[in-house]
Amino acid sequence: MTMPLDDRGLLLGDGVFETILALDGELILFDAHIARMRRACWELGLNQPDPDAARRLCELALGDTDATLGRFAVRLTLTAGSGGRGLDRPEMIEPHVFAATSRHVRPDGAIGLRTSAIRRNPTSPGARMKTLSYLDNVMARREAAPAEALMLNTSGDLACAAAANLFWIKEGRLFTPSLDCGVLDGVMRRQVLLVAGEFGLSPREGSFPPSALTEAEAVFLTNSLIGVRPVSSLDGVDLPTLPVVRDLADRLSDVS
Repeated sequence: MTMPLDDRGLLLGDGVFETILALDGELILFDAHIARMRRACWELGLNQPDPDAARRLCELALGDTDATLGRFAVRLTLTAGSGGRGLDRPEMIEPHVFAATSRHVRPDGAIGLRTSAIRRNPTSPGARMKTLSYLDNVMARREAAPAEALMLNTSGDLACAAAANLFWIKEGRLFTPSLDCGVLDGVMRRQVLLVAGEFGLSPREGSFPPSALTEAEAVFLTNSLIGVRPVSSLDGVDLPTLPVVRDLADRLSDVS
């Protein structure tokens, strides 16, 4: 498609997106992704996409590739449409909705974390949703490369990685920052919390200092494309891991 030069997503980041895993042509956890997009649109005052129409768009995008076999990332984007100059939206919003695909290779092995100087703002809608304003995440990832960025919030508590939710294990408990820490309500995050009890892990959400990671028995990241990925180090210091992290990854392998 051709993007109009007055599109508010292009000019102002006014819009939302979802990144959906497709395995051999099947959209994985699509209902969870579109439900999250619709919640974000409601909160931001945008027209909520029709789930069936959105699915058809994603399937058409897959049809434009040789996606009958293999692993693909499907990006579904909704912008606030065209608008005049300035911040105010037009009275009648006509969203632009489109999907695109790219082949995706699942990363192998553990990854290191490096603490970013860029902080998550828990009061910002952009910290809780996948909006088109992702500059903080882009810069945090660039700052941390080749490691992944660990982002704290403006209170100095743990939040997330640049493109993933954060978990750690200690003494049979599974910890993760709560959503009000400035954390995205991750689709894979929900899956991990759902199955944790199968492995004898008791989930706990809350606000935690960065020292919680150095005291942990295992740390890992999650998102819809990487599934469950162990963390091997933090700021150059090695971190331990546990077999249960691999067990969790195996348990969720059919949706990641």
